[in-house]
Amino acid sequence: MLQQQTIDIIKSTVPVLEVHGQEITKTFYKNMFEAHPELLNIFNHTNQRRGRQANALANTVYAAAVHIDNLEAIVPAVMLIAHKHRSLGILPEHYPIVGEHLLGAIKEVLGDAATPEIIDAWAQAYGVIADIFISVEEDLYQQTEAAGGWRMFKPFKIARKEQESDIVTSFYLSPVDGEKLPEVAPGQYISIRLSIPGEEYLMNRQYTVTDVTENNEYRISVKREDDNTPNGRVSTYLHSDAEIGTEIEVSAPAGLFTLQEGSNDVLFIAGGVGVTPLYRMLQAAGGRNTSFIQCARNERVAAFTEQIQANANNYKAIYSDTDGYVTKEQIESMLTTGSDVYICGPAPFMQAIIGQLKDLGVADDRIHYEFFGPALAM
Repeated sequence: MLQQQTIDIIKSTVPVLEVHGQEITKTFYKNMFEAHPELLNIFNHTNQRRGRQANALANTVYAAAVHIDNLEAIVPAVMLIAHKHRSLGILPEHYPIVGEHLLGAIKEVLGDAATPEIIDAWAQAYGVIADIFISVEEDLYQQTEAAGGWRMFKPFKIARKEQESDIVTSFYLSPVDGEKLPEVAPGQYISIRLSIPGEEYLMNRQYTVTDVTENNEYRISVKREDDNTPNGRVSTYLHSDAEIGTEIEVSAPAGLFTLQEGSNDVLFIAGGVGVTPLYRMLQAAGGRNTSFIQCARNERVAAFTEQIQANANNYKAIYSDTDGYVTKEQIESMLTTGSDVYICGPAPFMQAIIGQLKDLGVADDRIHYEFFGPALAM
């Protein structure tokens, strides 16, 4: 428990974090990686270069400050981040390193405004929050093992590939040890870790499991990015260089963006490769009335269209090259009273969709979403 004086000091820093939060977190990552470059084997390099990780951490720190007197309010965010941490192999020994450099970044950016009282208060608050994460993540590790999974990573091999569209290929991953794979809730993801020739550090990416086959394989469906873009290094390697039999490391399934049990009608709205978790959820929604809006640039790049049309009660494809972007009227035509709505895609796409749903009066607890990036980056 934090003393009231500490809580008051943390609360007083909220306006400062609104202004300087991202500068603090960018400074934090820069300094931490200079002192501990080995951590680049864990963090997503693309998210670092594009600033998404710094943005997500700034939002997390801000949320912690706002709710420091009622940390239960950020439990959903803690769980979301903890699942990603468990999937990436974050361990208790990483937290003191983060704490040291986060406090150092606050002092560096704020200068004399970061008084000893403020730094001490944040040190206490960080200690409490770090203990929460360590405890929650240990529980997740134990739950994963109890469900037939494993800690950290284990070796898999690429058993086969199938092209789903001009830019999406599915990779079937088989455990090298041959042990039976644990079940995956529709919408969950795995982390893959691999060493790419010419890269100094290991590369990590998280991909939705789009199928668990009778051959004891996990299927992931990967969009090929331009190798000249920050996103492209791993996807290019998988598409162009990873042969059948290539070994990669895989973590056990994780994630909270899953199809909830119930009998309500369901509307899925997918943007681009955000179709992957929603397609798996659709497959698991048997017996429920389902509608699916699939947004993509054009028909050539859209994946799983035939399978979605075969499984959904109502289906609409919207191709931005010819149709523009999805409208509120198009969404309204697919909604029914009490529909649960699941959304996945790029952050700007989802922000627009969520805004349209709220304009249509859809309750917050009926809107479920995830985008491919760091937790809390939206």
